[in-house]
Amino acid sequence: MAVDSTPARLEDATLGRIQETLRGRGLSGWLLYDFHGINPISQSILGLGSLSRRYFVWIPVEGRAVALTHRIEQQVWAEWTGERRVYLSWREMEEELAGLVRGAGRVAMEYSPFDAVPYLDRVPAGVVELVRRCGAEVVSSADLVTAFHARWSAEGLEQHRRAARIVRDQVFRTFAAIGEAAAAGSPLREFEALERMRAGLRDAGLTQGPDGIVALGPNAADPHYRPSPGRADELTAENVVLIDCWGSEPDGIAADQTWIGYLGEEIPERVREVWAAVRDAREAAVRRVRDGWEAKRAVHGAEVDDAARELIRERGFGDYFIHRTGHSIDREMHGSGPNLDNLETADGRALIEGIGFSVEPGVYIPDVVGMRSEVNVYISPEGPEVTTPDPQQEIHRISG
Repeated sequence: MAVDSTPARLEDATLGRIQETLRGRGLSGWLLYDFHGINPISQSILGLGSLSRRYFVWIPVEGRAVALTHRIEQQVWAEWTGERRVYLSWREMEEELAGLVRGAGRVAMEYSPFDAVPYLDRVPAGVVELVRRCGAEVVSSADLVTAFHARWSAEGLEQHRRAARIVRDQVFRTFAAIGEAAAAGSPLREFEALERMRAGLRDAGLTQGPDGIVALGPNAADPHYRPSPGRADELTAENVVLIDCWGSEPDGIAADQTWIGYLGEEIPERVREVWAAVRDAREAAVRRVRDGWEAKRAVHGAEVDDAARELIRERGFGDYFIHRTGHSIDREMHGSGPNLDNLETADGRALIEGIGFSVEPGVYIPDVVGMRSEVNVYISPEGPEVTTPDPQQEIHRISG
């Protein structure tokens, strides 16, 4: 099989920062593992693509990093500046691994006890068992993943800012097209509007994963509704229209936004009531992050989810908020950093400087209406910043 030939690297400066973090958390080392691309965190730390054989990289709290790799797959390790150990048989691999971690103490891996946070649970249970048999105590690498995988580079931040402007622009172009078609008596179907939006994203430079959702109110009551040629209603008057839109530049940090419009003359009071709950929950979540930053207190993803959920519960819609409040955004749109979640998982990871995430509470009343308001947040050295231009405050009235 073809494998990525990008050489593995771990810069001295990065190694030093990792080892400083290991010392601060009382860890003996970080053991990276991958096989056939199942661990994107290991790949991103080492700059690797998918390889066809198992490898381990041991980053000890002191000293050089050690790569344990298969003899058949040495090209990508030719420029490795740490120590290299090579195995051929499984017996050799296990013997070398034991030599690396025996007596090491607490070893961090991409492991989440009881699968509490699936985005961290990248290492198979059998590999964890193998490492434990070698005499190490395996603990979660959660804090390391946040600090060294989920953080955005300066270039990534600029890519995200460009994407955020493009995404917002394409959402409002789509609202306009929906209104014009309805006014002309030839309403677009949801799928047609989505196809136009996808094309606009690509034409504007967001060629990596450009996509979205265009849904009438009752259809939007399914948070993951996907219009298709055979499943797409006409976008006609007196309806809520939800548009979720995302995309990124090649190898960039994505922008992911959701906006609500109303196609019609008079927005019903019940629609306004649902919208206000969603918007205010979004603001409550952002405020919780900002308050923690100003108080110099660590804020965790779970408590931000609690803040949004409590407000929606107070407004009487608690049973209709059926997903987490937000997801990590890093090299993947749904990233491996902290999520705003105390519903689907208990994410107790801290929201630290340099990471980004979505804030997107929603209310989904079956067969009636679904609404969500989604913005993106980046934690800069100056504090949390909503990167979505002009976050939505009122329902956008769609007109021709």
